[in-house]
Amino acid sequence: MEVHGFCDPKFDAVREAMVQNFEQHGDVGASVALTLEGEFVCDLWAGVTSEDGTDPWEEDTLVNVWSTTKTMAALCALVLSDRGLLDLQAPVAKYWPEFAQNGKEQVLVSHCLAHSAGLSGLDDIIPNETLYDWDAMCRILAEQAPWWPPGTASGYHAITQGHLIGEVVRRITGRTLGQFFAQDIAEPLNADFHIGTPEHVFDRIATLSPPGAEGLPADLDEHSVAARTFRSPAPVAEAAMTKGWRTAEIPAANGHGNARSVVRAQTPVANGGKAFGVELLSSEGAARALDLQIEGDDLV
Repeated sequence: MEVHGFCDPKFDAVREAMVQNFEQHGDVGASVALTLEGEFVCDLWAGVTSEDGTDPWEEDTLVNVWSTTKTMAALCALVLSDRGLLDLQAPVAKYWPEFAQNGKEQVLVSHCLAHSAGLSGLDDIIPNETLYDWDAMCRILAEQAPWWPPGTASGYHAITQGHLIGEVVRRITGRTLGQFFAQDIAEPLNADFHIGTPEHVFDRIATLSPPGAEGLPADLDEHSVAARTFRSPAPVAEAAMTKGWRTAEIPAANGHGNARSVVRAQTPVANGGKAFGVELLSSEGAARALDLQIEGDDLV
């Protein structure tokens, strides 16, 4: 099959693995990018943007990258911490006073980043329209009681993590997380990545192919944290192709980008805070991303 872009010969195995994903594992369209010591050594793309095969995957094709978005939300928090504007060990309520209810008074910002806040899902089932409404989601999270004692265990915050971090960012900066990310991270690093995607780039977005109907394991206890986490809010691939999903800010799940833009945004973390002529973080700030937060089996 035809693969576009470039790849340093030392990383031919990456190109081969990409081709294998198409030939053996059903990939439709994809991009792959790598940097080494701050320089691109691989930037590849191949395939088509939908299962009907009519439009090729281009150099600037975007796609909903789901939970890769979480790394961008975390990066926003790291940048604010590095600037001395956010204390990761402070209670969330220091920045978001309404959050201090129903046993969340001592939930720390670091708990939200480490999936240990006890807020991996919501008690009530919500429609997609509520998920797209930032203020509504934050009101619900402020009222929600933790499902386990915060800081004692991790449980993957599939959707809620982005709102938890994002509201702290908004309270500190006066900007939404998507705006802060665009202005302070994506723009200086030339990263074509969007959280709250503008309509003028919709024509570059690849169509997602919904997964099979396997769903959660049949023997999973419906009252377990894992089952409740994915019950509400429930991420649905079909919804991700709608205008409502794309334009909303869901910083745990609805970032739109490609491999190159992800690498451009995250390379500073791997290179002492600097990349592409930009000093995004101090070396100490970049190292903070690797601090151990919690150990043990994840509840989700």
